[in-house]
Amino acid sequence: MKVLFLGDVVGPEAAEYVVERMPSLRAEVSADAVVVNAENAEQSGPRIRTGFGMTRALADRLRGAGVDVITSGNHAWDGEMTTVESALAHPRVVRPANMPDGLPGRGSVTIDVHGEKLTVLNLMSRSAVVEPNPLFQRWLASPDGVQPLWPAWRAADKAGAVLVDLHGLVISEKHAFAHAVDGTAAAVLGTHTHEATYHLHRLPGGTALVTDVGMTGRLGGVTGIDPLHWVAGLQGDDPAKLPPYELATGPMTLGAVVLTIEGGRTTELERVF
Repeated sequence: MKVLFLGDVVGPEAAEYVVERMPSLRAEVSADAVVVNAENAEQSGPRIRTGFGMTRALADRLRGAGVDVITSGNHAWDGEMTTVESALAHPRVVRPANMPDGLPGRGSVTIDVHGEKLTVLNLMSRSAVVEPNPLFQRWLASPDGVQPLWPAWRAADKAGAVLVDLHGLVISEKHAFAHAVDGTAAAVLGTHTHEATYHLHRLPGGTALVTDVGMTGRLGGVTGIDPLHWVAGLQGDDPAKLPPYELATGPMTLGAVVLTIEGGRTTELERVF
């Protein structure tokens, strides 16, 4: 089984890039299944921010282009509540599983890939929600509400080969988790930082590890966003007067890897550009 995985898709333009390129890209790498993190692909409200959140319509467009499963992270809950609930109700959309009961959505999905089972499990580190986010806090008052990774892993349904989208900032945590599940997960693929890491690891038990797959979006900014907003905040400007979030305007980049999985273990792992 070959699985193509794309890291965080940043902004509507990047989402369209994925939709347009996906049929040829899928054929190019002979992918049997495609997983895409799309938590940053839309414009969210009520505080409109470009490059945050996702919608049901976007999920349908990605599915129609050949994406099998859509993962997310802390921005899964960005947007109007009805929009969030609709997106997370999509049968092929997952959000972090290690969340308190009562939040919309599911943490994993199992699909059939030519007669083999593939489970995609979404987990999130508390490090991904350290910054105040009023949209997220409507659903969860504190980052402490994000449950520890290990109990969530142990409680998750894990049929067939298991691919984990681990959404977080801390590299050592991603390494430690991958070693903890080595031999029982096919892959632990990091998202959230938007910066692709160089090393592609295959651990002794057959688990692939990439600490961050990287973003699909425009270069030249800060995690795909124009730097003006971030620079003004760093320099101590009034938070109420910061420049709005706008997308970066550099070249489009593709953050992606393709895995060959046999018997629930990864035998090959490479970057795709």
